[in-house]
Amino acid sequence: MNLDVQTYNSSQSTEDQLICDLLTNEINLHLPEAENKIWHAHPVWFLDGNPIVGYSKQKKGIRLMFWSGKSFEEDKLNILGAKFQDASIYYNSVNEINRKDLESWLKKSKEIQWDYKNIVKRKGVLERIK
Repeated sequence: MNLDVQTYNSSQSTEDQLICDLLTNEINLHLPEAENKIWHAHPVWFLDGNPIVGYSKQKKGIRLMFWSGKSFEEDKLNILGAKFQDASIYYNSVNEINRKDLESWLKKSKEIQWDYKNIVKRKGVLERIK
């Protein structure tokens, strides 16, 4: 586990830390080729420099966000208020995490990608790359 991500997780409350640790372990298991780091103050995983998945502490709970999640067409992922193609789900207990759903979403995050890496170069226009 990335030391900065471990520090982020350790700074959370007990239940939130359990959620963050489980998410980190599952993401690392299913996206072993992904680079992960703290980006915009929270853990994010990248494939070829493109942000794929990350999580952050918010008022509603731990928000797990997939940058291309809107295209996954998954009812459990919230796209309301989404900017671009992101979709997310909130967790307040480690028991709320369905590992089969998470594994499916992580698989889709490799197969379905929008090019966030070059969004500035394209003046805010997203293109699908996978």
